[in-house]
Amino acid sequence: MGMFDIFRKKKRAPAEPRAEKKPEKTAKEKATEAGEPYIAIVSMEIDPENLHQGAFELDWNDKFIANLVRAGYRMDAKDADSDIVDRWFQNVCRHVVMETWEQEQAINPTRYHKVKDIGDGRKEVS
Repeated sequence: MGMFDIFRKKKRAPAEPRAEKKPEKTAKEKATEAGEPYIAIVSMEIDPENLHQGAFELDWNDKFIANLVRAGYRMDAKDADSDIVDRWFQNVCRHVVMETWEQEQAINPTRYHKVKDIGDGRKEVS
């Protein structure tokens, strides 16, 4: 026996085949199988040169589109699913902006009014 024989690896018995692990279903797959609507923001990009410009990447299932149509979003023959989702998303964004504006108005209602002194202690507010 040589001096390095003690470092020899023992032979292992052949390993039993492992059961293949099924990949876990995504939230979209789970919702679709359950017949539920699904919408998610996949990514968001902002233009580093112009922080006012950006884009969202959305993902959805057919049930979400069907719900939009039932809710009154028009689906013309020339429209792709992405067109109806785009109209819905623009509407959501519009509501967020309007809600923010209304809250600002409630906090400071004179902020957007012009006040003009017309003399004799009177002011014109528009």
